[in-house]
Amino acid sequence: MNFTAIDFETANGFRGSACAIGAVKYRNGKLVDTHYSLLKPPAGFDRFDPRNVAIHGITPEAVAEAPAFAEHFDDLYAFIDDDVVVAHNAGFDIGVIESGLEVSNRSIPHMEFACTLTMSRKNYQLASHALPSAAAEAGYVINNHHNALEDAKAAAAIVVDVAKRLAAASFDALLDASGMQRRVLRPREVGTQLSRPTRHAMTMPGMFDANNGAVSVDQLPDLIRWPNEGINPPANEQADPRHPLYGHHVVFTGMMGLSRQEAKNKAAAHGAQTQSRIGASTTMVVIGDGIRAEDLVNVETDPRMQQRKMREVIQRRKQGQNIVLVTEPEFLLMLNENWPHASVV
Repeated sequence: MNFTAIDFETANGFRGSACAIGAVKYRNGKLVDTHYSLLKPPAGFDRFDPRNVAIHGITPEAVAEAPAFAEHFDDLYAFIDDDVVVAHNAGFDIGVIESGLEVSNRSIPHMEFACTLTMSRKNYQLASHALPSAAAEAGYVINNHHNALEDAKAAAAIVVDVAKRLAAASFDALLDASGMQRRVLRPREVGTQLSRPTRHAMTMPGMFDANNGAVSVDQLPDLIRWPNEGINPPANEQADPRHPLYGHHVVFTGMMGLSRQEAKNKAAAHGAQTQSRIGASTTMVVIGDGIRAEDLVNVETDPRMQQRKMREVIQRRKQGQNIVLVTEPEFLLMLNENWPHASVV
């Protein structure tokens, strides 16, 4: 059971803005080495969004003497060596590496990785598969969430616990028993085939530049989550118009027991038009993160409901827009399915 678990924190809503890295190396299911460093985000993408600072507590002053991301990456890559890399929502952390190197004019190396978020969905029955919940199921209590080293240890704990439950003798045996396989970041030269997040960030030059005082904080976009939204399938025009989802314009927010794409597909099958962002046409928001109907009485103060989408919902409702709030258990009840969801997608 050999692998390296990693976690990044970012300065702003562009995933290539790493400001901290934590990594832990495991051999035979045991922790043998750790790696942690604060990082200067790549120049031009180095503005610290106060919303990110509020999450991880890292400030521009804290990284003033830290190595630049591209400068430090060689040390991280040497630490990983030939290991398969794991992370919770690995697409994000690998994307941090990919975008960070792209905007630093560095080539992309070969890397194989797997996702503990998917592993949790495959093997745990939880209301929320967010890292604190999944780690707790694995017997690991996170005392300092959003510290990169602590979160890397939490992701590693999930791997070790699932391996024990499945009696898997190796990492690949664990993946096979979970219906998973290694994913690959393919090597490529500088400037070739830029990733989608980087291409998107390039359409807004200077937006994330610490020296660009013309851009106010409330104009800083959050590009971190949008690639995970999947596609918005067309609404099924033949669906039963009596179904409670029929005709609604639905947005999903928070971690759920089924993937975002699966949730969208199910809603669309019942005649809903799904959306990736809150807009003027949004009429329903489905909330994950283990929130139940009784929690919605504190929607404006509950810390689990202060993410960007929910702040937008609260503001629009105050302005008179009729947006129905639906919890994941209620959504699954509409689908005649149980909560927590048994899906392993």
